[in-house]
Amino acid sequence: MKMVKSLLLGSAAGLLAMSGAQAADLPVKAKAVEYVRICSLYGAGFFYIPGTDTCIKLGGYLRADLTINGAIYDGPFWNGEGAIRDRYANFYNDRSRLALTIDTRTATEYGVVRTFGQADFQFSTFGATSSIGTAAAVFPSASVGQVNNDTAGNGYTAVEMVFIQFAGFTFGKSASAFSTPWHGYPGNNSSFLIGGFDTVTGINNVQYTWQFGNGVSATLGVDDSSANAFNRTQILNTVGGAAGGSIGATGAATAFVTGVGTAYGGTSAPDIVGNVRVDQAWGLFQISGALHDNHAGYFQNTNGPSTALGGASQVGAIANGHPDDKWGGAVSAALQIKNIPTGPGDDIKMDATWSLGASKYVLATSSPTPSAFDILNSNKLAMGVTTDSIYSGQSGINGTVFNGNNLTQQQLTRGWGFRGAFNHNWDPYWSTSLFGGIAGLSYNSTAKTLYCNAYSSTAGIAIGGTNNVTTGAAANPAGFLAGSTCDPGFTIGMVGLVTRWTPVKNLTFSAEVLYANLHTNMKGAANFPTPSTALPLPAGVYTFGDNGTTSLNLRVQRNF
Repeated sequence: MKMVKSLLLGSAAGLLAMSGAQAADLPVKAKAVEYVRICSLYGAGFFYIPGTDTCIKLGGYLRADLTINGAIYDGPFWNGEGAIRDRYANFYNDRSRLALTIDTRTATEYGVVRTFGQADFQFSTFGATSSIGTAAAVFPSASVGQVNNDTAGNGYTAVEMVFIQFAGFTFGKSASAFSTPWHGYPGNNSSFLIGGFDTVTGINNVQYTWQFGNGVSATLGVDDSSANAFNRTQILNTVGGAAGGSIGATGAATAFVTGVGTAYGGTSAPDIVGNVRVDQAWGLFQISGALHDNHAGYFQNTNGPSTALGGASQVGAIANGHPDDKWGGAVSAALQIKNIPTGPGDDIKMDATWSLGASKYVLATSSPTPSAFDILNSNKLAMGVTTDSIYSGQSGINGTVFNGNNLTQQQLTRGWGFRGAFNHNWDPYWSTSLFGGIAGLSYNSTAKTLYCNAYSSTAGIAIGGTNNVTTGAAANPAGFLAGSTCDPGFTIGMVGLVTRWTPVKNLTFSAEVLYANLHTNMKGAANFPTPSTALPLPAGVYTFGDNGTTSLNLRVQRNF
C-alpha cells in the first residue's frame, strides 16, 4: 500500500511540474486586435487603412440599362444602320455594368494627397447596335461587340477616372478644366446629350487649381489632344474628292451615309484649358476656355490611315508639303441655380458654348462624335458633316500651286451649342427632369466650295458662287439635281423627359423618353446611283429634308 501511495504522489507531482512548465510557455497577455477605425475627416464612408494614417473609401454602383429604338445608354439612332432602319440594326440595346471606385486621402504638410480610380465591368448587347454575320460584311462596325468581348460568358473592363491630386495639382485621367461639374448630364440618363463638352469618364491631363476663398477658384490645365473621343472630330482633305463621311466617294456624289475618315496628323500640342468658377449657396457660375491645335497630315494625305506603314495611300505625301497648323478653340459659360421656389432640392443647370476649329467642344458625348449625322425616312435624307476643318491638296481656290496642284489651307469649322435641365423633386421618392440640348456646325464659303466641288465635279455638276447646283444635272445623272444647295452644315436638337422612383435609399428606377431632330443645310435632291458601299441602300433620287428619331430608356441602378 505504501508503494502504491508513493507512485500516485510521484505521478501527481510530475503532472504538476509539466503543467507548470507549459503554463510558463504561454503569453501572459493576448495581443490586442486592431479594429478598423472610422475616418470622419473626408465625409461618410471613409475608414483608416489598418496600420496607416491613410483614409480609404470603397464605392460604386450596379446598373442595368435597356434602350428601345436607340443605342446603349439612350444613344439616338442618328447615324449608321439604326438611322436608315435596315434589317441588320438592333432595335433594342442593353448594358449591365458594375462600377467600382477607390478613393484614398492622406493629410500632409502640403495638404491632402488624394488618389482616385474607377473601373467598369460591363456587358452590352452582342454586336453593339447592329447584328453580326451578314451585316459585318456591309457594315464593319457591326462586329464591335466582338471587339469589346461582349460574347457569352465574357464582357470587358473600362477604365474611367484614375488620378492623383497633390498640393493643388491633378495628374492622370480626370475631368477637363473646361467641363462643367455636371459634364453632359444636367438632368438626363442619356450619355449623348449634345450642346457642350463632356469628360465624365476622364481625359489624360495635368492641371493646377487655385482656391481664393469664398467659393472662388480657378483652374489651368493641359489635356491630351489625341483623344478624339473628347476633343477632336475630323479634319477633311478634299483632294480627289476622297473625304470621309456623307456625300462623296472617290470623286463622285455617290455615298452619303457615315464613313469615318480624317486627315489629322499626330499630336503636336495639347489642348490648353482653364476656368474661373464661383460656388455659392445659391448655385454655381463658371467661365471656361480652350485652345486647340489643328495639326493636319499632308496635302496628298488621304483621309484615314494607310493600310500599312508607307502604304500606297501615303506614297509621296511628304513631297507635296502640308497645310499650316491652325489654332482654334472654344469658350463656355455655365450656370446652376439652386433654392428655386418649385421645391426643396430643385435646381436649373445650363451651359452655352461657342467653338472654332474645335467642334467636339459643342458636340461632346461620352462616346466619339459621329463623323457625320444621317437620318433617313423613306427617301428623305437629313445629313450633316462633323469636322474641325476642311482643306484641299487639289482643285483648291485660294492656295499656292505646288507640284501642279492648287493648295488650300485649313478652313476652320464654326460651332455653337446649348444644353440644360430643370430638375424637380415631387417628394423624397419621386423626381422628374426636363432636359434638352442643341448644337450646330457651319462652314465658310471656301470650305463649302471645297467640299461640294469634291463631290460634284466628276459627276458633271458645277457649283455656283452660292453653292447652288447651276448646270450639268442633265449631262450626268449622278449627283445633285439642278437647283439644289450643297452645304454640309447642320443643326441637331434634343429634348427629353426622365422620371425616377427611389423606393429605398440608393436604389433608383427610371424611365426616359428622348427625341432628337436633325436639320440639314442641304436643299433639293440628289441622284445616287450607289448610295453607299457600306450599307444596303437602293439607288435612286433622295430628297434632302429634316428628320427625327425617338427612343425610350429604362434603367435600374443601385449605388453603394
